[in-house]
Amino acid sequence: MTPEAVRQLAAVAGRPSAPTSERPPAASASDFDAGPVLGDPPLPTAVDFAIEAADFPQAPRTFEETGLPEDLVLELLIKTFYSQGDLNALQASQQMALPFTVVDALLEHLKREKEVEVKTVDGNGRAFYRYAITGHGRDRAREALDRCQYVGPAPVPLDVYADWVRRQTVNTTRISWDDLRRGFSHLVLSNRFLMMLGPAVNSGKSLFLYGPAGNGKTLVAETIAGLLGGEIYVPYAIEVGGQIIKVFDPVYHQESDPEEGEVPSTGLWKGGRESTDPRWCHTRRPTVFTGGELTLNMLDLRYNPIAKFYEAPFQVKSNGGVFILDDFGRQLVQPVDLLNRWIVPLEKRVDYLTLHTGKKFPVPFDCLLIFATNLDPDELVDEAFFRRIRYKVKADDPTREEFSQILFNVCRAKAIKFVPEAVTYLYKRYYGEMGLQPRSCHPRDLMDQLVDYANFYGVPAVLSKTLLDRACQSYFVEGNAPGKAEEAHAGGF
Repeated sequence: MTPEAVRQLAAVAGRPSAPTSERPPAASASDFDAGPVLGDPPLPTAVDFAIEAADFPQAPRTFEETGLPEDLVLELLIKTFYSQGDLNALQASQQMALPFTVVDALLEHLKREKEVEVKTVDGNGRAFYRYAITGHGRDRAREALDRCQYVGPAPVPLDVYADWVRRQTVNTTRISWDDLRRGFSHLVLSNRFLMMLGPAVNSGKSLFLYGPAGNGKTLVAETIAGLLGGEIYVPYAIEVGGQIIKVFDPVYHQESDPEEGEVPSTGLWKGGRESTDPRWCHTRRPTVFTGGELTLNMLDLRYNPIAKFYEAPFQVKSNGGVFILDDFGRQLVQPVDLLNRWIVPLEKRVDYLTLHTGKKFPVPFDCLLIFATNLDPDELVDEAFFRRIRYKVKADDPTREEFSQILFNVCRAKAIKFVPEAVTYLYKRYYGEMGLQPRSCHPRDLMDQLVDYANFYGVPAVLSKTLLDRACQSYFVEGNAPGKAEEAHAGGF
C-alpha cells in the first residue's frame, strides 16, 4: 500500500458512513462524508464469474448421461403414472424433468415389460402417445412406493452436484467499496465497520458478528446476503447410494425468470436455455436463516420414515449462498456441541452426512456462514473455533453523531420534523442520568412509540419533550424512567 493510501485510510477510518445526502441540521456535513478508503484500484462489481465460465448444465441426450441407476429411474417413471394417471410421453417428460428422448426410451422398456400400454394418441409423433399403467405396472408401482414415495423431478448424481457447487462457488463473488456503501446506504455505519465487513463478504468463508443487542447485527447479515447477488443452478434432488435427497426448497431458492426469447424445456423448469438439464433450477443465490430453534438434527439429513426419502439440511440448501445463524448461543443445543459440528466444515470446506443405511458421504460446504450473537464471545467459543472463523466484526453502540443521523432518518421516514435538541435531551436525561446505553434500534422504536401516543392523545406526532418522555417511559424498563411528564402537547422542544 502506498503512503498516500495509508494516509487516506487513517483519515476516514473513524468517520461514520452517511446513508443519505441529507443530514440532521445540527450535524456538520463533513462528519458524515465518507471520502476515499483506499488508494488502490477498486475491485470489480459483483459478477458471477463461475457461471460465465461454467455456462449451464447440459441436458442428457441418453439415459447413460443422466448418471443414475436404471432401476431408480424406471421406478420413478412408473410411480409417476401411478400417481398422475394417464399421461402422454411429453407430459411424463415434464413431470420427471428429463428430456423426451430419455423418457421415450424408458417408456419402450416399460411397454416391453407390459407395465404401461399406449391408450390413445393426442397428436402427431411419439411425444403424444398417451400411456396408461397396467395392472402389472400398478403392482410394481406399489412395491416402489413402499421403498420410496418420492415422485417428481429426477435427481442428479452426487458427484455432478458437487462439481457444480465448486463451479459456481460463492467465493467467486466480488463486492467493491462502492457496492458496499450502496448496499448499506439504508443503515448508518462507520467506515471502520464497513472496511472490516467488506473483506469478510468477499472471502465467502465465515463471519462472526457480535455486540450488544439492538445494533443491527441481524439486519447487517441480511443485507450481506442481498449484496452477493448473482444466480446459480440448484438441483431439485440428488441421488446417493440409490437414495433420493430433496435439495430445492422454494422457501430459500427463488427461481429466476427466463430470459427474453428463451423457451423452457419442460413445464417444471422456468428458466435457462432449452438445452439446459431440466433437473436443475436457475435461482438467485440462496439465503438460509435460522435462529434459536436450531438443533443438531437440523444439520443432518432428515429422513422421512413414511415418505422414505431425505430432506437436505440447511447447509446444503445454502450452498452457493449465505447461511445466517442468528441469536447464536440461544439455541436449544449447547453452543459447544453446535460449534464442534462446524469444526470440520469450516476447516475443510466439506461436510459429511450419513444415510439411515449407515453410508457416509461428503458434500461440499460452500456458503458464507454468518454467526450473529449479543452474548459474550469468550463465553461461547474457544480459541480453536475462533481460529476457524476468519473474520470477527463487532457491531458496537452508535456514537452520538450516528445516533443523531439514525433519528433524523427515522423522523424523515415518518414525516416527523427533526428537532436537534431532542438528541441532547435523550443523552442527558436517559443515557446520562439513567445510565442507559444508546442502541441503534432506539430511534426507530421510540418514534414508533411516540406515534402511538400521539394517535391515542389525538395530537400531531411531533418530536416534543412530552411525547418523547411518554415513549421512553413505556419503552425502557419501568422504574428507571424520570418522574411523570407533563400533559401531552403539540409543541416541540
